[in-house]
Amino acid sequence: MGSAQPRTRSALWWTATAVAAACLFAIALSDSVYEATSPPGPLQILLRKSYSIAAFTLVGILLSKALAAPSPQVRWLFPAASIAAYSLLIEAGQAAEGVREGLLWNGIDVLCGFVGGYFGWLTATPRLRQQR
Repeated sequence: MGSAQPRTRSALWWTATAVAAACLFAIALSDSVYEATSPPGPLQILLRKSYSIAAFTLVGILLSKALAAPSPQVRWLFPAASIAAYSLLIEAGQAAEGVREGLLWNGIDVLCGFVGGYFGWLTATPRLRQQR
């Protein structure tokens, strides 16, 4: 029975990660959400990138918790790279929807995913990092 608890906890974290990632993917492709969260003015880009880093951090926290549930030896690079890959999938979805940002902005968005994944790992694993 003791081994079922870590598996159950891991499954819950994986489920939460998948649900959050799917919801945020849908939000990222929504024109109405884009319009509602993009105030006109010079700070629009900074706000949008801040939103994306916050969203990627949330998914990064959940992913790091899912990875740490069975094994607490989660290193920062895997969650950060995984969330960057997730960001790349969002960019592909947006391109399929007709959004044309250009490669520079696509790269910046993927970098925001990497940063958010790293922040998520930092937030999710403070005790693990102190023990090293």
